[in-house]
Amino acid sequence: MVRVALLRGADLVASPWKNGGGVTREIAVAPVASVANDAACAAFAWRVSVADVAQPGPFSRFDGVDRTLVLLEGAGMRLDEAGPAAMTYTLAHPLDIARFAGETAIDVRLIDGPTRDFNLMVRRDAARGTLDVWRAPMARDITAQTVLLYCAQGAFEVRIDRGERVYSLGTGDTLRIDAMQPVTIETQGAGALLAIALDPIRAHAHEQPLDTASPNAARTS
Repeated sequence: MVRVALLRGADLVASPWKNGGGVTREIAVAPVASVANDAACAAFAWRVSVADVAQPGPFSRFDGVDRTLVLLEGAGMRLDEAGPAAMTYTLAHPLDIARFAGETAIDVRLIDGPTRDFNLMVRRDAARGTLDVWRAPMARDITAQTVLLYCAQGAFEVRIDRGERVYSLGTGDTLRIDAMQPVTIETQGAGALLAIALDPIRAHAHEQPLDTASPNAARTS
């Protein structure tokens, strides 16, 4: 069985940060029953959102979570990582990607004003996820419990399993596909889609990792 839901960006609810440095709009989340000794992460196995960052400052800490950040709009940001192996991630162009552990201390510097970013968070002991940038029209077979197609730029039409229904995505819209079997995804349009494939860990106990590789792929676990 395949379930498809079209999530319009205009319908996402903005939640202000406690420190006043920005707002987050949650796109989708998968809960977990319980996570011992980790109240901060107990609510999700994976979470996908868009954030508007208005001020520099520290990122919230998420122990046991792998994070993938994609710059969507703005002049960009620099993420300064603390610690003995400290480094700086620079996202200066739309669709630049940074990957880091959620327990790492990160301070954000804005290059020139506010930015908007796409945020994928995957709890290492609960789920596995991949993020791939699709730019050209294509047809691709994917096996994953949940696939999210986020329209980062432009506009696309998407067809699932060669069905008659066509889903139209504008910038900021997301198509969510939940399936227990492989699905064929066909896209037409111009711009960029962020394709996220997500599975619970148990689904991969005896399988090879998902093959969604491309030059722009960012694997989170």
